[in-house]
Amino acid sequence: MSLISFMNVQVLGDERGRLNVLEACKNIPFDIRRVYYLTATQMGVSRGFHAHKALEQVAVCVSGGCRMLMNDGSQVEEVVLDSPDKALFIGKMMWHEMHDFTEDCVLLVLASDFYDEQDYIRNYDEFLRLANPL
Repeated sequence: MSLISFMNVQVLGDERGRLNVLEACKNIPFDIRRVYYLTATQMGVSRGFHAHKALEQVAVCVSGGCRMLMNDGSQVEEVVLDSPDKALFIGKMMWHEMHDFTEDCVLLVLASDFYDEQDYIRNYDEFLRLANPL
């Protein structure tokens, strides 16, 4: 089973341009409680390097692109996000890293809950222990 799960982004538009639509509990599988975006990430700088115990997220590059590494504790997959109609689901207990940001990258993230530091797993060895309890 693939770790990479894309959300259906509804794309509307005409000769004036495109409108990409993300809606809570429709094409986003949760109520959206928090929205944030990463910008101006310096060349060679990677982000993420954590998992969440309960939080679910959807990430989409509304401009530019980046490489996403997804890891469930037993398998690792990578995908390039480089289109505003390509939205990646990041489930709970999914270690994720963002690499190779383009200069114009704007990575938008929709989250199922408010920020809670207690929900983060920032230590990779701890993540592996929790993801593989046996």
